[in-house]
Amino acid sequence: MTDPDEDLLRFVGSSFSSVWALELLLVLKKAGRPYLPGELVSVLRASELVVSNASDSLIAAGFVSIDDHGVRYLPVNDEIAEKVERIEMLYGVRPNSVRRAIISSASSGATAFADAFKLRKDR
Repeated sequence: MTDPDEDLLRFVGSSFSSVWALELLLVLKKAGRPYLPGELVSVLRASELVVSNASDSLIAAGFVSIDDHGVRYLPVNDEIAEKVERIEMLYGVRPNSVRRAIISSASSGATAFADAFKLRKDR
């Protein structure tokens, strides 16, 4: 039997492109209102590029939505909403584990991408 936290951490690693994306999601969830990108830059103390990339990844994952009023926490279904609740609780008690899940997933993808460009010696 697998640890439910480990299953959730695997979901976190596959769903978040960066820790910034998770932080942005939690800000939107807590606020319960849309934020304009400029507001998110101020709230997160991040660059426009970081906010834009994080927003795009959260939209693609079905966590948030965007319209003329800004970016808003709006999960595509109840299952995603429940997972976000669990992620928020886990992040509150095991933040380093959650961060490591995101970073290790992102770095393994970058390593695979880099490996694709390595030159191989012909024998």
